[in-house]
Formats: sequence, structure tokens, C-alpha cells
Amino acid sequence: MKVLIVGSGGREHAIAWSVAKSPKVDKIYCAPGNAGISEYAECVNIGAMEFEKLADFAAKEGVDLTIIGMDDPLVGGIVDVFEARGLKVFGPRKNAAILEGSKAFSKDLMKKYNIPTAAYENFDDPEKALEYLRTEAKFPIVLKADGLALGKGVLICNTLEEAEDGVKEIMEDKKFGNAGNTMVIEEFMTGREVSVLSFVDGKTIKTMTSAQDHKRAMDGDQGLNTGGMGTFSPSPFYTEEVDAFCRKYIYQPTVDAMACEGRPFKGIIFFGLMLTPEGPKVLEYNARFGDPEAQVVLPRMKNDIIEVVEACVDGTLDQIDLQFEDNAAVCVVLASEGYPVKYEKGIPMYGFENFKDKDGYYCFHAGTKFDEDGRFVTNGGRVLGITATGSNLKEARKNAYAATEWITFANKYMRHDIGKAIDEA
Repeated sequence: MKVLIVGSGGREHAIAWSVAKSPKVDKIYCAPGNAGISEYAECVNIGAMEFEKLADFAAKEGVDLTIIGMDDPLVGGIVDVFEARGLKVFGPRKNAAILEGSKAFSKDLMKKYNIPTAAYENFDDPEKALEYLRTEAKFPIVLKADGLALGKGVLICNTLEEAEDGVKEIMEDKKFGNAGNTMVIEEFMTGREVSVLSFVDGKTIKTMTSAQDHKRAMDGDQGLNTGGMGTFSPSPFYTEEVDAFCRKYIYQPTVDAMACEGRPFKGIIFFGLMLTPEGPKVLEYNARFGDPEAQVVLPRMKNDIIEVVEACVDGTLDQIDLQFEDNAAVCVVLASEGYPVKYEKGIPMYGFENFKDKDGYYCFHAGTKFDEDGRFVTNGGRVLGITATGSNLKEARKNAYAATEWITFANKYMRHDIGKAIDEA
């Protein structure tokens, strides 16, 4: 088989690594890819939003399957473009990717089908949002830009003053662009956060192992929201009891709700959950693999990813026995100093040879490229995801942090407390 992967981050590197293990695959392309992905795939200089060019490429090269890694092209309708050309593609159509593309849509869906989530109101008029905050809101409260905002369009406001500033930022100053045309105001939930990724074929859902992301830039969950500074899997807080509840009231009901709405979902549904004192509730949905969740979940998956993906596309997921190793994985993101605000690019990196032939250690590239001399240089805020496995979470964490020392570059920055919650479990 020939496989095309669309995207350029650490998630796509993890997908490429998984695809490369499949005996069914003999050629991988990645558009646009990055320096690390080029170890497994031929990188093609076509942007993720250039749908027609990507479809032309897939048709010309005889690509048998395209896997869409990123949210923007999915929400933009890339799957519809490929399907119209008769090309096999993995991911939700535009009318199903709205599950991630519009927070207002997903909140309304959960309300209609009684899927547990935080109480909320939607606003498209900043004045009405302010009036609600001044008269009815309980603090702390959460403001969410409706559309895609690179995982950063969520503000937790402790006071009315912070909330008023947040409305200005999202709806008036348009900090997140058109994503802020509509805004969700949501009750603040407390509890442990857990991420559960799942494969879906339109009717059947098979959940993957659990994970937990760390969004804030600095230790102790301080600083600005980022795309994710590290993650671990499995979550010790995701018990069998929690799993049973979510299967009954969240996972299958979400798949059934989308089918009822005439929006059958094929692809990955990422469930962002909050384990509240009243039980698990949905924080958010994503319509693709999480980043960096993919970097800890995929190395633990026993199945051939191509077999699972094809079953989703073909509607035969009920025949797949999805299995994961009885181990643990931790990913620590190496970022550029100053991320997520301002940082330098083009800084040479060293030490990649340390990962060669080291079982259970992975270096997934997020923001990298080759310079004119063929050296690895930084090309983004999140640069690398250093992942290690272990027999348990503590061992995986120790291994991952040891491996972060194998890579050096001038403005390397990381959190030192990824997976610290493990100690409290």
C-alpha cells in the first residue's frame, strides 16, 4: 500500500511511525511533514489546507489511503474533497468534524441528547455576554471561543473583571480570529482531567487507552495555555467504574447522536473528560488524534494501525479487537524558550543518534526542519516530544526525563512536572 499522511507535527510523526510498522505498507508520503517524519516518509511540499493539490497528488501517485492528522483540514472539508474524487481517506466529513469545529454545536448536541457536560450559554453578541456575566454568572467561569484556536481559545476567569477582559479579547479584539464570532460561557468544573481517544466507523466505537495532557506552559500548571507540554498514559484516575459510566452515557451516545443528526462520524473522536464529584462530564470533543496524546497512546497500541483505520472507513470496526500493552508511557515536550508567545527558530539541535535502536524510547518531531547544511534545526514553539515507556507510570516518567537530556539545543525549555499527578494516585 501507499499511504499519505496530512500534517506536520508530533502527532503526524507518531502516526507515520505507527504506519511504518504495518506490513501492509511499502510507501509513505507526508504533506507537508517535518524533518523527523522524513525518516519514514517522503515529505511533499503541499500545505495541509491545499485540498485540491493534495487530492491531485494522491490520485497521481496512486495513494491507497490518506490519513488526515490535523483539525483545520478536517473542519474545512478535506474528506469531502477526497471522497468526491473516489479517494480512500480516514477522518470525518465536514458535517461531522463540526463536533470539534464549533463548541456551540457540540454543547447543543450534548444538551439535546443528555450527554453529561457543564452548564453553558452561547453568545454571538458581546454586549449580551457581558450582561449575562454581570447578572447571572458564578465565578470562576470559563469562556470558550466557538471555533478552532490551536487549543488555546479557552479562558478561565476568576473575577468579573477578568471575564470582561476575556469577552473583549475573544469577541471584540478577535485574538483567535473568526473562532471568536460566537462564544460559549460555561460553568467551571473541578476534578481530574482525562483524555480518551477512540476509533469510530459511523456506528461502532472502540476506545483507546486513557491519557492526560498538561496544557499550561510552566511547572505547577502556571503560565499560558499551550498546545500541550506533555502527557502520560494510562491515567490512574480512569478506573473501570469511570470507563463503564462513560461507555453507557458518553461514548456510544455521542456516536448515536451524530448519526441521528445525519452527521455519521467516521474517524477519531477525542473525548476530553472532567472527572467531577458528580461523575464524568465532557469538557470538549476533538475530531482527530490529540497532540501530544497520540505520542503516548500509539506506542502502546498492539494492533496494526492500518487494519484499524481501514475498518473505520469500511464500517467493519465491530470486527476489530483493539488492544494495548500492559505498560505505561510518558511524553515530555521540548519547546523553544518563550513559547507560546515569542521564540526564535532555526537553532541547531544535537543528540538524535542517542535514540537509535533504543527500545521504548521515541523522539517525535513537532517543529523541526533541515537547514541548508542538512542539520536538524528548530522550526516551531513545540519542537520535540520525548516519549518513553516503562512497566508503570513512575518508570516511564523516569525514562522520559532521562531521555530529554539526550537532546541539546540553545533555547531548550520543558516542564519538569509532567506526570507529577502519578504520585498522588
